[in-house]
Amino acid sequence: MLTQEEEKFIVYWQQQRLQKKKWIRQLAVGLPMGMALVIGITLNLASGWYTRAQMVMFRESASLVIVLLIAALAMVVFMVVFSSRHRWDQQEQRYLEFMQRKGVQAGQSESKTQSSSTI
Repeated sequence: MLTQEEEKFIVYWQQQRLQKKKWIRQLAVGLPMGMALVIGITLNLASGWYTRAQMVMFRESASLVIVLLIAALAMVVFMVVFSSRHRWDQQEQRYLEFMQRKGVQAGQSESKTQSSSTI
């Protein structure tokens, strides 16, 4: 027997599952997390706690800045895509499990009514 909360989730996910898979929704989910990661790494790099890394950065500043920007962009894109797809997969798995339980329960109730009517 599914709880009322599980039934509400089934109805919600049937309506929202295709909308949640669109790129705009994926950006909204993962972008803050990806930006927080990149900002943290940038602040750590800019704080100057590792002086040798600072010296290398100032010596090779032009090429290193480009590489760091590309790496930051790659991290943000990865976080956006991975986190949104992972969350969607979790919700889809939950939905499929509830639907399977609902189908099994419906099958059991039908077999009980058929066996009692044949007697």
